[in-house]
Amino acid sequence: MKSVANSARQDIRVESAGTEGYHVGERPDARMRKAAATRGYSLDSLGRQVDATDLQPGSYDLVVAMDQANLRRLRAIATSETSNVHLFSEFLDDGWPEEVPDPYYGGDEGFEEVLDMLEAGCPRVLESLTKTQKEAND
Repeated sequence: MKSVANSARQDIRVESAGTEGYHVGERPDARMRKAAATRGYSLDSLGRQVDATDLQPGSYDLVVAMDQANLRRLRAIATSETSNVHLFSEFLDDGWPEEVPDPYYGGDEGFEEVLDMLEAGCPRVLESLTKTQKEAND
């Protein structure tokens, strides 16, 4: 997402967080870092867990869940209305799966598939964000 925003010369804050605390403080999976590096992406963030303040109005313009389980968890964590929380597949064509698969327990090809999905959807995420910002400024 950062690469897409930078390419479009859009200054947006992009963060990643999990709905569970399994990998707080850890770097992304080495297999994902390797797959991303071959495409020119550097994944250097440390894991953190979503909390209710992340989901409050005004904290983030958009929160994107990779699958239905995480979408439900985000809505359960939220202390207020969550109209800014969406499923990533909303930004993909119909030919893609409805959920971004978790490649953790599979082979390297799963990480490649996730990156393919992200590369397809992130430009549409950016388009949605810039449209929303333009409407707010009009």
